[in-house]
Amino acid sequence: MKKQQSHMIGGLFATVLAAMSLPGSVRAQSADVPYADVAEIPAGWFFQGSDAIERQYAYQIDEQVYGHDISRRNRWYDVEVDKWHIYLPDYFIMKTPVTNDQYAAFVRDTGREAPDISEEDWESLGLIYGYDATRPFAWQNGEPPRGKGNHPVVLVSWRDAQDYAAWLSSKTGIKWRIPEEIYWEKAVRGADGIFYPWGNIYDPLQLNSADRGPFDTVPVGQFEPGPYGLYDGAGQVFEWTATSLQAGYRIVKGGSWDDRGCGVCRPAARHGRPEHMQHILIGFRLMHE
Repeated sequence: MKKQQSHMIGGLFATVLAAMSLPGSVRAQSADVPYADVAEIPAGWFFQGSDAIERQYAYQIDEQVYGHDISRRNRWYDVEVDKWHIYLPDYFIMKTPVTNDQYAAFVRDTGREAPDISEEDWESLGLIYGYDATRPFAWQNGEPPRGKGNHPVVLVSWRDAQDYAAWLSSKTGIKWRIPEEIYWEKAVRGADGIFYPWGNIYDPLQLNSADRGPFDTVPVGQFEPGPYGLYDGAGQVFEWTATSLQAGYRIVKGGSWDDRGCGVCRPAARHGRPEHMQHILIGFRLMHE
């Protein structure tokens, strides 16, 4: 295990107070601009990343469920940030991922192309799912899938998320952005470096994953919140971050409704995905300072 280090990130402290409301609710500072309620993340030190003990645990729980060691052989969790102690200023982050209904306001106001993907573009990604799997998540005639208004929006690229942040900033006067990996991770797992938002033992009752189903997105805010009041930080959908892994790739975090195990659902886990990717398992939430 590598020795833990202590570092500090500077920055301006936020001056806007976070609004308080019921789980999964929305609020609007401008007419017809709904967006997710936010949590205030206090300034202070936290443990980011993972150590050998946590990674070994992640590999073991994957192997118990899948019956093979593909995650270990591919060293999926060895790319995680080595556990360290770091200081962050306070900031604000959405309690839930952006929903279809919230994203719809952006689509209607700007004429933005609604979340969807062509069969050719989907097949070019080389994913295990056939194109038919995307249809329940695709919008029709500029409207979200029926019954999924309060589900996380998916089939949105990193650029889509960035443009939504710019639009929401212009509407609210608040400078929204996609969170960097480190800000996302602290908000989801808390300060103490626990493996999951609820503790160090994986519990399929605490999240939307393929260990229990329903093998689909669900309305946001259905499970218990994490230490700072965030919902759906583990499971449900992966979330874009602003952190680059390599040129043209951004880190996604959180795991999804399709994952079992669930080593990948730990806040320390990370994967790189192309910025242009539109996937049924990837959504986003935003932050501001």
